[in-house]
Amino acid sequence: MQSEPQWDVVVIGGGPAGMIAAGRAALRGRRVLLLEKNPTLGKKLLITGGGRCNVTNNKPDVRTMLAKYKKSDKFLFSAFAQFGVRETLNFFHEHGLETKEEAEGRVFPVSNKAKSVCDVLLQYIKKNGVNVRTRAEVVGIVYDKPAEQIVITLADKSKVRARSCVVASGGTSRPETGSTGEGFVWLKSLGHAISQNDMALVPIALKDAWVKKVAGVTLNGIKLTSFKNGVKQKVYKGKLLFTHIGISGPTVLNMSRDVGELLQDEEEITILLDLFPVLDNDALRGKIQTLLTEQSNKKIKNSLSPFISPALVNSLLMLANIDGETPNHSVRSGERKTLVALLKAIPLHVAGLLGKDKAIVSSGGVALAQVNFKTMQSRIVPRLYLAGDMLNIDRPSGGYSLQLCWTTGYVAGNNC
Repeated sequence: MQSEPQWDVVVIGGGPAGMIAAGRAALRGRRVLLLEKNPTLGKKLLITGGGRCNVTNNKPDVRTMLAKYKKSDKFLFSAFAQFGVRETLNFFHEHGLETKEEAEGRVFPVSNKAKSVCDVLLQYIKKNGVNVRTRAEVVGIVYDKPAEQIVITLADKSKVRARSCVVASGGTSRPETGSTGEGFVWLKSLGHAISQNDMALVPIALKDAWVKKVAGVTLNGIKLTSFKNGVKQKVYKGKLLFTHIGISGPTVLNMSRDVGELLQDEEEITILLDLFPVLDNDALRGKIQTLLTEQSNKKIKNSLSPFISPALVNSLLMLANIDGETPNHSVRSGERKTLVALLKAIPLHVAGLLGKDKAIVSSGGVALAQVNFKTMQSRIVPRLYLAGDMLNIDRPSGGYSLQLCWTTGYVAGNNC
């Protein structure tokens, strides 16, 4: 006679996917245990979106949203049809979280605090009676076929038995939050095919020393074009942030995977930054000429400040080999031409990608063909469900990672 398991459902991982899965399963009357190796839940969630938490991207049409997940869209349709952007926003609004939409459809809490989002999830699992065990490090999972149960082994050698298990332990980005990738080891031992887990959205380090002087400067509406050994590769448009060692921001994060692939060949990778993509060279030259003529007695460094981010002016003039103290009327034609060319193509020399400690999300994970996306159940192991970063799904910056967590976590919790 089969023994009764201790729990109906055990959820491994107290991040966004894990908490919403646990809460949903408990709401359906399941006896749920949530295991988290950190002392508290939601550690990684609290640092998302620079601490503001980009909850989702406001694309309620399922097909429009899934286009952002590229080759994974055919797998995700069933899950997103059950719980997509509209359902996510309804969930948070019904639980008292006010949201706002910003540029490019990004949705944030009105409070601008990730803690507001985390608090909703903590209240959700508490209200629905989820049992939470923190400082509970999982070291292995096996499927007891005769008993039809999942057996989870903890670091203290104790074992937990459950009818079903949801693995939502995260990828390998920001390991200080607990995302150290051990979930892939368990899943591989159970027979799952695991694509290499690596950084997907990560800042880019540059060789250019002048970048340190402009750290903190944010540029909107720019264009970045990557080159490999002088050959044009891809174009990206949007927002950029200079850091002490390179560049970051949504546009940079979204291009980082492509740059990483280019770097594998150990070739020279350069990115050209266009500050004025809506103007061609002639139009920009005319604007610069008008500016210098109208303010002929001012120093060029002072005239450019309203036109270009003031913190960038000195560095750009240095790159153009123009003395910032030069009066506008004394700026030579050749210097104006050089300046315009630079503003349209500032060379940024790539040193590499930053490590997992700076990555926003990681790529790789369980092969999608091994998951039933109608339920998020593994096709390899019965009663085992996968959510969030456990899946081999690439996605851009802009709320798409968290939406993947909400969707897959909810569907797993609704079916386990």
